[in-house]
Amino acid sequence: MTQHADVVVVGGGQAGLAAGYHLRRQGLDFMILDADTAPGGAWQHMWESLHLFSPAEHSSLPGRLMPAQPGETYPDAGHVVDYLTDYEKRYGLPVQHGTRVGAVRRDAGGLLVEADTGIWLAKAVISATGTWSRPFLPAVPGRSVFTGRQLHTVNYCSPADFAGQRVVVVGGGNSGAQIAADLALDGNAHVTWVTQRPPRFLPDDIDGRALFDVAAARRRALDAGRTDTGGLASLGDIVAVPPVRAARDAGLLTAKPMFSRLTASGVRWDDGSRAGADAIVWCTGFRPALSHLAPLNLRGPRGHIPTDGTRALGEARLHLLGYGDWTGPASATLIGVGRPARDAAREIAQLS
Repeated sequence: MTQHADVVVVGGGQAGLAAGYHLRRQGLDFMILDADTAPGGAWQHMWESLHLFSPAEHSSLPGRLMPAQPGETYPDAGHVVDYLTDYEKRYGLPVQHGTRVGAVRRDAGGLLVEADTGIWLAKAVISATGTWSRPFLPAVPGRSVFTGRQLHTVNYCSPADFAGQRVVVVGGGNSGAQIAADLALDGNAHVTWVTQRPPRFLPDDIDGRALFDVAAARRRALDAGRTDTGGLASLGDIVAVPPVRAARDAGLLTAKPMFSRLTASGVRWDDGSRAGADAIVWCTGFRPALSHLAPLNLRGPRGHIPTDGTRALGEARLHLLGYGDWTGPASATLIGVGRPARDAAREIAQLS
């Protein structure tokens, strides 16, 4: 039997919850379908030492400030999960956990959302599935011949899993720096950090508050037709959170250039130098998890769906939320997702 709703939100993490908050304020009937069996979105799958870049009060969803975590300036991932769990309950958001959406299709009456628990017919859909479920692994020569362990950021848990091992961490962004620092400060593994280009650390006094302001200023400039400020890329790639700072200042975060290939027992550079490895941790980013939208045939360059704000240009009943700046300035952050979620809910409310 097909169920009906004004709006179906696909994904119950931070973006999906922010959407739910604003859809309720618009008086719309909606359902949030979430593949995870418990609240917390991707935060419940993060590695043990991960902390936010910003203090709690600057990491909040609309309507509810995140409480401070005792003894921590920057809350850890577990605190974020608790906050999102409380947020979902506090606002009584209708989240159906353990429900995976396989496809969204056009239908005469709206958009048909096919889930493993049933079918929904909605006047509009908000896709808020994020990127965590779609890790990216580069096509590096020799990946198939390496006999050690290969894992992505999504699989990393703690240094205890690598005690006594030689670990190569690949990636010059925040995840790569933080995981390399985590392993190096623990001291029980031999760590080689490899980056595509020399790592660029942001000034030590910059955290998530400043990053959000920079991203918002860039978007305002672009919307007004002014010169591109360069945004975050003009400042650097890596936020110097306390563990990263400590490892860097102790000389434990000296990056080597990207190797040319993997061998059976490690990695090799173009100059013939080698490093043995028992494990490779690929901190090489993610791609938008959009396979459920494939039947709509909306994909554009780089796998993105072209949008005006959050609205898909090829399907006015579809909004995309929380995937990055192309779906709203800083929309992949806790503090940044509120405004595009509000705008999406308002646009949907105006649909005839």
